[in-house]
Amino acid sequence: MNKRPLGRTGMDVSEVSFGTWAIGGSWGQTNDDESLRALDKAMEEGVNFFDTADVYGDGRSERLLARATKGKEDKIRIATKFCRQGDIRDPQTYSEQQVRQWCEDSLRRLERETIDLYQIHCAPFEILKQGAVFEVLDKLQREGKIRSYGVSVETVEEGLFCLEKSGVQALQIIFNIFRQKPIAELLPRARERGVGLLVRLPLASGLLTGKFAANTSFEAEDHRNFNRDGAAFNVGETFAGLPFAKGVELASQLDWIAEGRGNMTRAALRWLLDYEEITCVIPGFKNVRQVEDNLGVRSANPFSAEEHERLRRFYAEQVHDHIRGAY
Repeated sequence: MNKRPLGRTGMDVSEVSFGTWAIGGSWGQTNDDESLRALDKAMEEGVNFFDTADVYGDGRSERLLARATKGKEDKIRIATKFCRQGDIRDPQTYSEQQVRQWCEDSLRRLERETIDLYQIHCAPFEILKQGAVFEVLDKLQREGKIRSYGVSVETVEEGLFCLEKSGVQALQIIFNIFRQKPIAELLPRARERGVGLLVRLPLASGLLTGKFAANTSFEAEDHRNFNRDGAAFNVGETFAGLPFAKGVELASQLDWIAEGRGNMTRAALRWLLDYEEITCVIPGFKNVRQVEDNLGVRSANPFSAEEHERLRRFYAEQVHDHIRGAY
């Protein structure tokens, strides 16, 4: 497993890591035993970094990670997130007392003394601009509660703003073949600032696996059902902000990327890893098979300059105008 530096944190993390939203909840039914087997498989294959959040299954994914990484705390790095248990627009949600409580709660569930990477979980831009939350994180870092901190952002503008905060050592962004806006400014600026980039939704909620049809349905508790039009949270978090039918149509035009790369899943992940600014991709999973499929990117061929240009034109000419939500 190739590892890349996570900004200036001093941590080297597996370039294919995993997010745990799916095993926590909001992606349909899950099975904890199968989730643990999948986590074990990932670690056996060299994955040393997992991303989670306190709201994933109301702490469920954090507790699963504690079980899976017991005795491996010095080898397996964990990033978690905070703020969405409260009113994300209320400044009191980011007070020292509140953030400290959430940090302690996550530490207890993770059964750790220090959080490797603590991330603001998609706070509104006006909250980020007020800046008080960064002072709270600086204090928790000085106390050793957190090793480093970062921000999970919704838009390029938010990301560029956070890059100017000296304490921010990682950004988590939505970036995939359907969401290429970060390439122009955000990636080069992150490189200049020495900030790590974690890519969430690298497969656009599964669209880029090429496995969906226009009539594909999802379980009631799956966000791909209840948030497909942004009813619960930012629509960009579901299918990259594309209307589902349009996303399926666009994905059907990308089957060529699988040539020499196994399948579309691995190709979509390989495209992201071709960018040296990216620290790691964090696809989701619910079982061992999905972990193995995602890890198959390790044998996928990089894209040529001509192929990258072809995908750039595809995004600009056919995808960009259909994206909804803050971007």
